[in-house]
Amino acid sequence: MPAITVDDLTTLARIRRPGLGDQPRAVRQITTAPQGYEGEGFPVRRAFAGIDLRDLDPFIMMDQMGEVEYAPGEPKGTPWHPHRGFETVTYIIDGTFDHQDSHGGGGTITNGDTQWMTAGSGLLHIEAPPEWLVQSGGLFHGLQLWVNLPRAEKRTAPAYQDIRGGAVRLLTTDDAGVLVRVIAGVVDGHPGPGSTHTPMTFVHASLEPGARLELPWDVEFNALVYVLNGHGTVGVDGRPIRTGQAAVLGAGDYLTVAADAVQESRSPRLDVVVLGGRPLREPIAWAGPFVMNTRAEVLEAYQDYQRGAFGQPG
Repeated sequence: MPAITVDDLTTLARIRRPGLGDQPRAVRQITTAPQGYEGEGFPVRRAFAGIDLRDLDPFIMMDQMGEVEYAPGEPKGTPWHPHRGFETVTYIIDGTFDHQDSHGGGGTITNGDTQWMTAGSGLLHIEAPPEWLVQSGGLFHGLQLWVNLPRAEKRTAPAYQDIRGGAVRLLTTDDAGVLVRVIAGVVDGHPGPGSTHTPMTFVHASLEPGARLELPWDVEFNALVYVLNGHGTVGVDGRPIRTGQAAVLGAGDYLTVAADAVQESRSPRLDVVVLGGRPLREPIAWAGPFVMNTRAEVLEAYQDYQRGAFGQPG
């Protein structure tokens, strides 16, 4: 799992330990992601399946794509499809993905890169492995997160952020046992490069065996932990958690994740994604690729798409 890393964690800025009076976030729920297929047939885990949308708010869903080792000719993507009313955040951990949309956004992302697409008023886009990867095969692993847009910004102009892995803010714990990648939002005063319409934080942390992460977290945000690989515990009471499981945490000033002292050979460390945002607390009407506030707005989105208002495939 390359993502973005450094050889010597001791060179990085340290995250402060919880202080006197700081309250830990308790674990409210742990779920296991079902596995399936998306697009043209690439394997996914539905990371937040079984979690109430009120606990996810301002997030809608997240897919873990792979981890899969493709044989030559096997890599797959998605065909052209529409979106309106939210943002897609595609984070590639291993492998390479091409993106193109009907408003001129797009590019190629690879190990540790992120594409942050604001669908807003509506667009078409396509995601697929480059032709050379289809021919050669190879490892592929990534995430796609859907972030809801506030009612007032659902018709905002489509936009695209190309966040290179080298721009991600890297931090560590006081014992240098954890690499914390801040992709968006702020952790302990350290901002990540992603620009968000909805106040939120997106972190990818890698914990060495036996390491412990006590992560300061905005008290106005919810908090979700999802395990990409490995096994360990979450919460101060040490609830077991493993690959493909998500934890919903309650209120507090910080959250706790710890890696078991012994990991599997194919997953030498515990990798987690930590997400949180300020809940919008607005009604959600969600149908396929459209996330709006009312059923009438969803029907309007379908009509606009059918009459070509989202643009044309490139």
